[in-house]
Amino acid sequence: MSESLATPFSDPTPSVNGTIDLVSRAARDGAADAREAAERVWASAGRFVSRFVYTTSYTVSYGVVFPASLLARAVPKDNAAVRGLIDGARAAVRQVDEMRGTSPGESAAVPAPAAG
Repeated sequence: MSESLATPFSDPTPSVNGTIDLVSRAARDGAADAREAAERVWASAGRFVSRFVYTTSYTVSYGVVFPASLLARAVPKDNAAVRGLIDGARAAVRQVDEMRGTSPGESAAVPAPAAG
């Protein structure tokens, strides 16, 4: 019986200070983990968007430029259609110059077709 009196009384439930410390440490650790996870997601989303924009731009440019160059090379150079396109381009440049009030020498002119 003297043995039980000699040992100090210990409470089996954790103290309030210990609980507050545990909760604050868990909140700090959780916030750090959430920040790291958000940074990983942000970096991953940035890579995805970058790759998506690149792939879309590449596909659109290839899908537009390649067929246009094939079409341009397929059209014979010395015929009525080409001469009409050149004359129309010159007329459009003149019209824009008139609208802007500039002289024809100040703007980029469409080159004359090569004879031959």
